[in-house]
Amino acid sequence: MSDMSEAPKLEKAQTAPATGRNFQLLADIPVRMSVEVGSTQLKLSQVMDLAEGSVVELDRQADELLDIMVNGTLVARGEVVTVNGRYGIRVVEIASAEARMAGIERRA
Repeated sequence: MSDMSEAPKLEKAQTAPATGRNFQLLADIPVRMSVEVGSTQLKLSQVMDLAEGSVVELDRQADELLDIMVNGTLVARGEVVTVNGRYGIRVVEIASAEARMAGIERRA
């Protein structure tokens, strides 16, 4: 799914029972997953000087795990793999509940 506008729409509202968690209700909600390799800060003049072949150093070591984000919240860490000539991410560790909640609280 390339963007959220392709998400299916529900015909009528459904609600979960008040007495239990109905996770199935949430199963079809599309979310955006991304992988953060690293980041850096540049001045605008440095960005304008970038050319083909330029190298931008990131704040992460080559052997560090990558952050796996869902809707901007850290959910796991992993490593890059290739599968049939395509990139993929192997999940190595799941983020703690505290780390996931910190990401949600920052956006609120």
